[in-house]
Amino acid sequence: MPLTTRFIDPFTDYGFKRLFGTEANKELLIAFLNLFLPQKHQITALRYARNEFSGLNEMDRKAVFDLYCIAQNGDRFIVELQQARQVFFKDRSVFYSSYPIQEQGQVGRWNFELQSVYMIAVLDFILTDNADVVSTVQLKDQHNQVFYDKLTYIYMEMPKFTKAEDQLETQSDKWLYILKYLPHLYERPDWIQERILNNLFDAAEVANLSRSERSHYEESLRTYRDLENTLSYSEEKGLRRGMEKGMAKGMEKGIEKGQRDQQLATARKALEAGLSTAIIATLTGLAEKEIRDLMND
Repeated sequence: MPLTTRFIDPFTDYGFKRLFGTEANKELLIAFLNLFLPQKHQITALRYARNEFSGLNEMDRKAVFDLYCIAQNGDRFIVELQQARQVFFKDRSVFYSSYPIQEQGQVGRWNFELQSVYMIAVLDFILTDNADVVSTVQLKDQHNQVFYDKLTYIYMEMPKFTKAEDQLETQSDKWLYILKYLPHLYERPDWIQERILNNLFDAAEVANLSRSERSHYEESLRTYRDLENTLSYSEEKGLRRGMEKGMAKGMEKGIEKGQRDQQLATARKALEAGLSTAIIATLTGLAEKEIRDLMND
């Protein structure tokens, strides 16, 4: 497919990992994460760690993170880009965060002290009912006091970010604006003065990709566009079915049925687009066996 944009799309799997998951661009990830971390957990250095975790036995489900890194003080960071809405994404977040917790277990005498674990998710859909673009979640007690500050979930709901260029006030505003609109920009905005943001644009230049990198990016972009088309179709159909069922059997049951229909419709369209069962399972929340069963329908 001909590439007509100057900058890569960070919402593609390849684009996200190129900007934030390579040694050459590690500084970009550190700067981005520090915008949303408390002062006591600011990162000065980090290393990328293996991003695939196996369960306790061969039959257990594996967890594969987009990025997994460990800071100089041992704090753990899962960084996820989620393109498609998942009904149980909060559950998935908790499930994922359990792996870097278990990883810290030590054999023999151990006092159970843990390093902090962060789950940071950049979402291309709306997850929560509040108006905040960035939501920070921790364990709290009945008095709304933080009970445990070493486990934190940070969700960035990009559809909620609607600021125009002349409304950008903070450094985080600039980063969120760039992430959302990068593939639609033809020039670097005049307000880009910071070295780190200029480095971000340098890393995102399509012209700087090698032939092999360009090929990988084109494939990733094709997959992302197929997914967008699939979701556009399935969301419309799923919501319509949900409303119809809701009117007849009660809105709650109707919405649940609509969500289930949406998952199945998305899986069928994704199969037609040639996506693997593993990728479809991640996108829809369905079990791989359910997806394989759809192939035989």
